[in-house]
Amino acid sequence: MTKKYRNEAYAAIHETMEALHEVGAIDKQTMREFDETCLTPARPMAPESIRALREREHLSQPIFALYLNVSKNLVSDWERGVKKPGGPALRLLTVVEKHGIQAIA
Repeated sequence: MTKKYRNEAYAAIHETMEALHEVGAIDKQTMREFDETCLTPARPMAPESIRALREREHLSQPIFALYLNVSKNLVSDWERGVKKPGGPALRLLTVVEKHGIQAIA
């Protein structure tokens, strides 16, 4: 997956730091700090936004769940606000929101 940077300057800095990490000039902890600073975080999604996203893509809950590799019940819980997506699921939702379901199909 392509990394999404806050802006072009952060992209250049981060790529330089990755090269330094690969040759052993900086340690793993320093690289994590640069990741946190330079990469765009996935923002939380409200239940209404998840449902609107699914409906925008013209998908049922079970089919949307298949694309995201989660259960239909989990998609239902997200849409009702019982649970919140996190980690990889939240990142996938962000990608679908920006680029459409074809981006992960």
